Amino acid sequence: MTDKKKNRTFLLGLAVAILLPLSFYMIAKLLSKDRIDLPDFYVVDKVDTVIEDGETYYDSVYHRVADVELVNQLGDTVSINRDLGDKIVVVNFFFTTCPTVCPKLTQHVKMLQNAFKKNDTTVHLVSISVDPGKDSFPALRLYADQHGADHDHWWFLTGDRDKIYNYAYNELRVVMGREEEGIDKFIHTQKLVLLDKDRHIRGYYDGVDTAELRRCADDIILLTLEKKRKRRR
Repeated sequence: MTDKKKNRTFLLGLAVAILLPLSFYMIAKLLSKDRIDLPDFYVVDKVDTVIEDGETYYDSVYHRVADVELVNQLGDTVSINRDLGDKIVVVNFFFTTCPTVCPKLTQHVKMLQNAFKKNDTTVHLVSISVDPGKDSFPALRLYADQHGADHDHWWFLTGDRDKIYNYAYNELRVVMGREEEGIDKFIHTQKLVLLDKDRHIRGYYDGVDTAELRRCADDIILLTLEKKRKRRR
């Protein structure tokens, strides 16, 4: 890595390290005033009609992401919904031989890992390979180690190609990017997808944009506060 790239990586990491505590401070301040705007819900599956006291109301039923079972970088078969329980989850898609956006995207996900190191029981990071034919779990283990991943709190997943693409398209509703040479219908998205503990989609973020990374971190904190408030009821 060149000195220029090292300096850039250091500055990006420093920016997130500084901005995240400020985010905690601002959110705590808003919470103390009993005014807090939680992240929106995305993707409406249907709208129910509710009649109460002669009045008609329309209630949106938001999409809940179905479970998917894949293999992580340690060779374990894991389930995102079942095994991660009530954790907040951030999902992205990548492949280990990607020469373009994936290295930067993975670098930014690592920043989230570092930012929430002291609160890593609340959030879990999931990076799913869109090239499972090449990305065996040993290849994912090597890639994860190269990027300093904490295996307990950041999964790199591979498995059945159709299952992965169904999860991306029909469950997370990510938009397909450009086709990559030699691979049919290849998803190449740089989006991060934020899921709450009930597996509602609560945010989409450009994973290579530091401002968007900050917004994702803010929303994770807000969802953490949302969980705490619900437990008090």
